Amino acid sequence: MTAVLIKAGAFVSIIMMGYLLKRAGFFQAKDFYLVSRIVIKITLPAAIVSNFSRITMDYSLLFVCVIGFLCNCVTVAAGYGMYAARSKESKAFAMLNMSGYNVGNFTMPFVQSFLSPVGFAATSLFDAGNAVMCTGMTYTLASMVIGEEEKPSVKKAVLKLFSSAPFDAYVLMTVLSILNIKLPSVLISLADTAGGANAFLALLMIGIGFEIRMEKEKMGHILRILGGRYILGILMAVGFYYLTPFELEVRQALAIVSLGPVSSVAPAFTGALKGDVETASAINSLSIVLSIAAITAALIILL
Repeated sequence: MTAVLIKAGAFVSIIMMGYLLKRAGFFQAKDFYLVSRIVIKITLPAAIVSNFSRITMDYSLLFVCVIGFLCNCVTVAAGYGMYAARSKESKAFAMLNMSGYNVGNFTMPFVQSFLSPVGFAATSLFDAGNAVMCTGMTYTLASMVIGEEEKPSVKKAVLKLFSSAPFDAYVLMTVLSILNIKLPSVLISLADTAGGANAFLALLMIGIGFEIRMEKEKMGHILRILGGRYILGILMAVGFYYLTPFELEVRQALAIVSLGPVSSVAPAFTGALKGDVETASAINSLSIVLSIAAITAALIILL
């Protein structure tokens, strides 16, 4: 327990450092996008390569992709259902801001530091299924609810998926692991070095981007969405840990990822539908705070 709290405290300190350095003027708003590009295009793909190179792929793990996709479907449906009696704009807002998982930038550093490469691989495969929804399908469903888009564009969704460096790394390393093809040791060594920086940079990036601005009269709306999200998250975490047939490390990973924050792209998609971006951003930032507490508690219980 002490070791978990110390490491979790270090993670929170890195996030706080990023936030305080931004407030002090050391970082500017534009620096968030620079650090984000380094994480998404370099350190996270490297961490994926590094961890996948250490495991023997069990075919049952591939079903975790489906779980990631289905978890998104459940949270999207829950958002729609919670606001079924409200306006179509409210339903679309809830669909976007109750769903999705910020795995690569938030949950992955926890998994990378606390779980084995098998747990990391399970988290990566969950994120592959999660990415199918987060990168466009949830937005398409929300836009259909509002009436701004008549039908989903499969081609557009596929192109967007494969333009993501982490998703490409997931696919490549999964295929190589299934075929039992090993990368050259020099590439693995390079990936180990670059991937080792992923946790620090991802957490620093969260601190730089962290901001909460909201109107008091919208607190009820925010708490309703976050309450629904984390009740579902806790139920999923308990179900995955106690009811699924996977090995322990995979069940631990699924429990932890279920408690992760809302997808980081939710505010952008909310803005694209002319929704309340400020409230969406507040939900996103508050979900990070809640997930730090929830995942830390889960790690204390599970490890």
